Amino acid sequence: MNKSIQLLCLAVALFAIACQSNSNQTAAEEPATTPAATEEVPVAEQPSFINPNLATSEELEAIEGLGGALAAMIVEQRPFLSMTDLDSKLSASLDDSQREALYQSFFVPFNLNTTPEDDFKLIPGVGDRMAHEFEEYRPYQNIQQFRREIGKYVDEAEVARFEQYVFVPVELNTASEDDILALPGVGSKMAHEFEEYRPYQNMEQFRREIGKYVDDKELARLERLVYLKN
Repeated sequence: MNKSIQLLCLAVALFAIACQSNSNQTAAEEPATTPAATEEVPVAEQPSFINPNLATSEELEAIEGLGGALAAMIVEQRPFLSMTDLDSKLSASLDDSQREALYQSFFVPFNLNTTPEDDFKLIPGVGDRMAHEFEEYRPYQNIQQFRREIGKYVDEAEVARFEQYVFVPVELNTASEDDILALPGVGSKMAHEFEEYRPYQNMEQFRREIGKYVDDKELARLERLVYLKN
C-alpha cells in the first residue's frame, strides 16, 4: 500500500470517529423523554344518604327536588314513623318519577319485620320479586341475617345499598352493641345509654331513662327501633 492510500484510509477513519463522537454528544444533550404524567380523573362523590327524621333544615333545603316548603313541612311534622307516611305527604307535591329520584338518597328506613311487602317497593330498585324476598325471611334477628339472606340474590354492593333503607329492631335487654349501632341515627353515646339501664322491665322505663337525653320527638323515633320480649 503506497503512502497516498495510507493517508486516505487514515482520513476516513478519523472522519468516522468524529461522526460517532458528535452523535453521542447530541444524544447526551437531548433531554430524556419522560412519559406524560397520568392524569387523575376525579371520582364522582356519591350523594350522602339522608334520613328525613335526622337531617337539619339546611340539609333538607339543599336536596335537589325537595325545596324549602317541603323541607319546612318535614321538620314541622317529623318524626315520620314510616316512609309510607312521608311518601303520602310528598305525593301531593311530587309525582312518581320525582319521588323515585328523591328516594335514591333520601328515606325513612323501613322496619324489616313489620313493613307490608308492597311498601318495600318504595325503595328504588325493589320490585315484586325482591320485596317478596325481604318479607320471606322474617322475623329477622339482626341486620347480619338480612345481609346473609339477601346476599343470595344480589352482590355485596347492592346489599349495602338496600341496607340503607331498612333496619332490624333490637331487643333492649339482649342486643349486642353492634346491633344497636346498626339502628338508624344511633351512635356510640346513645348505644351506651341503651345498655346502661339494663335490664329494662317495661317500655315505660325506656321512655323515662332515654328521655333524659332526647326530646319527645326523638324519643318517639327511638322507641320504634326497639322492643322487649314478653
